[in-house]
Amino acid sequence: MDEVAAAITDPVRREILLMLRDEPLSAGQIADRFVISRPAVSRHLRVLREAGLVRDTADGRRRVYTLVTAPLDELAGWLGRLMRPSGWQRRLDALETEVYRTRRERQTAAGRHPAQKETA
Repeated sequence: MDEVAAAITDPVRREILLMLRDEPLSAGQIADRFVISRPAVSRHLRVLREAGLVRDTADGRRRVYTLVTAPLDELAGWLGRLMRPSGWQRRLDALETEVYRTRRERQTAAGRHPAQKETA
């Protein structure tokens, strides 16, 4: 997971992954979409390949790259756990719900509808 997270920290590599989401592309097609040098794009592709995020196949003299999303599953799972509310957050949400319910019951017991405003 650390290697995958490190690989997607660079904006160029993230852009390459987005490009490959739509279709497999050759190294030249990828490089043509950037203002950086072809060797720099090649280094980015190597990092993505070593992290298992792309697969390359030979097509004559060209290397065609394809996105591989499986390595992102572990990272997505970890991020999901991080984003999930903590135990305290769930308890506070339940408390908020209980406070609103109690207010509504008191207003109803006092003889007025919760949506009505007092007129004085």
